[in-house]
Amino acid sequence: MRSKLFVPASRPELFAKALASAADALSFDLEDSVAPERKHDARNTLRDWLRTPGPAHADKQLIVRVNPLDTAYFGDDIDAVVQNGVALINLPKPERADDVLAAAERIEQAERANGVTTPVRLLLNIESPQALRRAAELATAHPRVAGLQLGLGDLFEPLGVARRETAAISQAMFALRMAAGEAGVFAYDSAFANIKDEAGFRAEAQLAKAMGFLGKSCIHPSQIALANDVFRPSDEEIAHAVRVVDAARTAARDGVGAYVVDGKMIDVPFVERARALVSNARRMGLLRDEQPVS
Repeated sequence: MRSKLFVPASRPELFAKALASAADALSFDLEDSVAPERKHDARNTLRDWLRTPGPAHADKQLIVRVNPLDTAYFGDDIDAVVQNGVALINLPKPERADDVLAAAERIEQAERANGVTTPVRLLLNIESPQALRRAAELATAHPRVAGLQLGLGDLFEPLGVARRETAAISQAMFALRMAAGEAGVFAYDSAFANIKDEAGFRAEAQLAKAMGFLGKSCIHPSQIALANDVFRPSDEEIAHAVRVVDAARTAARDGVGAYVVDGKMIDVPFVERARALVSNARRMGLLRDEQPVS
């Protein structure tokens, strides 16, 4: 999921265009981009579209950002959009483990009511100092949690921290990445509001990649290619990962625990990362299926 394109649920004319885009995932928004007086219609329009054949057979992940748990909209959002084909519910502003448990319970109820056969998982938006401090606790509150996502605007603005303050961005990203690592879930990067600043978007995406984030949110189609390019593994990275996985197979056969590949000491964490990279490369069509990698 190198790129995740933000799509306002109140703009159904954009749905098909988004589905045809190069984004790995689409995030349909029922929260901030939809005015209160339009939330009912936007929710129902998105529900009806999700039930059509197009999204049901999409080759990309479908995500819906619902309204927060403490709003009057949350329950109806979940009941409407938990449909077959939806991979993740993006939950804004969870603060306590009980928030995650309540969201998971409502999703389970909606799955039963709507005949959903594949469990819908949770992507938690971390948007406050308390949530960032408790991020690992939130991520381990329920098995439905698949990932943590930074909301830097919501996190920084009440504190008076500049959104482009590099030191603050780095520290928040590192804290979230450590929490995601502790919980065994993926970390996903925040949106970048200035759609004309390609250099700024790329720099932030490169920092996210260096920290092990899965990909970056895109608020405009022009950002998709940038995210895909940054998070695409290079030919050199793929080739190294293949050699690591091959060496791991040989080492396991010979009973060797640590060894050197391309001048680097390799042990279990490096092998796990290499296997994940090889798997992603295959999914993207960057590695031939017949290549002998375990």
